[in-house]
Amino acid sequence: MTQLTFPVCSDIERAAGVYAELRRIRPQTRRDLKNYVKVFLGINVPDRRICPEHQSPMDYLWYAFCESKNELRAVNQDLIVWANRAGGKTELAAVATLLDCLFKPDCQVRILGGSGEQAGRMYEYLTGFLRNGYEQFLAGPVRKNKCHFVNGSAVEVLTQSATSVRGQHVQKLRCDELELFNDDVFAAAKFTTQSTQEVTAGIELISTMHRPYGLMQKVVTSAPQFGTPVFKWCVWETIEKCVDRNCSQCPLSEDCRGKAKAASGYLKIDDCITQMRRASRVGWEAEMLCTRPSRQNVVFDKFDPAVHVQRIDYDPNLPLYRALDFGFVNPFVCLWIQVDDAGVVRVIDEYVRSRATIDVHAAEMKSRTPVAEEKVTATFCDPAGKSVNDVTGTSAVRELRALGIAVRFKRSGILEGIELIRRAIRSGDGKSRLLVSPRCPRLIEAMQCYHYSESATPGELPQKDGLYDHPIDALRYFFINQTHSSKTTTRRY
Repeated sequence: MTQLTFPVCSDIERAAGVYAELRRIRPQTRRDLKNYVKVFLGINVPDRRICPEHQSPMDYLWYAFCESKNELRAVNQDLIVWANRAGGKTELAAVATLLDCLFKPDCQVRILGGSGEQAGRMYEYLTGFLRNGYEQFLAGPVRKNKCHFVNGSAVEVLTQSATSVRGQHVQKLRCDELELFNDDVFAAAKFTTQSTQEVTAGIELISTMHRPYGLMQKVVTSAPQFGTPVFKWCVWETIEKCVDRNCSQCPLSEDCRGKAKAASGYLKIDDCITQMRRASRVGWEAEMLCTRPSRQNVVFDKFDPAVHVQRIDYDPNLPLYRALDFGFVNPFVCLWIQVDDAGVVRVIDEYVRSRATIDVHAAEMKSRTPVAEEKVTATFCDPAGKSVNDVTGTSAVRELRALGIAVRFKRSGILEGIELIRRAIRSGDGKSRLLVSPRCPRLIEAMQCYHYSESATPGELPQKDGLYDHPIDALRYFFINQTHSSKTTTRRY
């Protein structure tokens, strides 16, 4: 009779010791990191980029963890994560937090959520990891909102208030659901990070993009200017691999087009189908496809860059107009506009500048205008420009005229001008009569972001936010004056 043998206790203990020791070894390569997270945290991080313009969740985790200097890394470690709902953003940020604290001694990490609940969710993920074999790395018990490590690292959850954020000097700040942040809190958060000799400081801004005029839209738009990398993924980078479904019968087929067959994520296909059926098309696109935020509260919801933004240049055979909106702290805006024989309004250039005097603006306008001043058909402006300034004793209208720029205007209501712009974007017959050159980025952004108030009692008028309203106002003055050109005011002051 064969005698069964079992490993002696020392063998089991030795294996457990090896396993525990492996936890302490810092991953050196991207593959090492993926395997470490899979083995010790039980998370198989999706590592395939499905959409050409996207990245994988693993791309984010490796960048956040890796401190090596190379040509792809900026001087800091700031980054933006724009990803779908249930796309693992918060859990992966908790993984990054754990890795920072384990393998970067004296690394101070703070978690700041768009709400207390959101910040708590990331911390819950972290404490769950710690209670699953990482107790030996802790210096003391895990508190409700903070914990410390034996190597000097620490994590703390901050509240959504400027007071909580101010005074912090840490290496890593992870801002979860940035879209829900208060503007003052976000402004304070920008001054919290500080590098040490061993750890490069960075702020991570993490969110789904819900609104085209929210904080997330602003930071993503400005990211190229500051060299901040944007890690973007959607449902196709996080959905499970499709192996046995007929595409022609799948409700996801129109959006998927076979993408799920190359996927390696964890979202269940049936769950995604259910969510798509529950949601509006706009909601599905914003929350899961990450194609565009909801335009529910946007004034010009029919404006589509794919239709209305085209390369157009000055045509010497068409009349040339300019439209102005005055400002000093808020921007001064000038648009150069032509109208072709078919009635299509063509915005060919823009000038936007704050904190400059009228003579500076006038010089810039003349230098950018492709014809002599007397050949400009008309320059339309804000009627408020005729008001006399208490300090200078003159008005913007009077100053421009003295500098050789003939301006005129017509009083009108805001809603009248908005309706004229809407009609040009898409008239009742479904045709578009508005084109904007790519040389007008501020106007293009404003057309997509100009919005109504989200207050409990919103009014009929769009919100004057000092950012998007000024390019729109300049365009509105053109439509009002050009439509009523025979009645335009030409008085002298």
